[in-house]
Amino acid sequence: MENQIVVLITVPSREVGKTIAYSLVEKRLAACVNILPGMTSIYTWEKAVQEEEEVLLVVKTRAEIFEEEFIPAVKAIHPYDVPEIIALPIVKGWKPYLDWIMESTR
Repeated sequence: MENQIVVLITVPSREVGKTIAYSLVEKRLAACVNILPGMTSIYTWEKAVQEEEEVLLVVKTRAEIFEEEFIPAVKAIHPYDVPEIIALPIVKGWKPYLDWIMESTR
């Protein structure tokens, strides 16, 4: 099995999401980024419950570049102090698609 992952990133707007998505794909740090609008997030921040409209990015990439390249690239342009950047393993998938992820990323 290869080491492909799906990364979830929340952002404050579609525009910010597109900026991050284009940057990741152009740098070959992501094979694909889906932008899912219309999400309401309720969370604790600075000891208070917050509610914000956010956008979710669903990113397909490889695990081996996550820590050293992917996270710094996102943090460099993400407006949040502590952005959500979490990776989930792809346990199974269609081999041609998984191969495409590997070919499309460095």
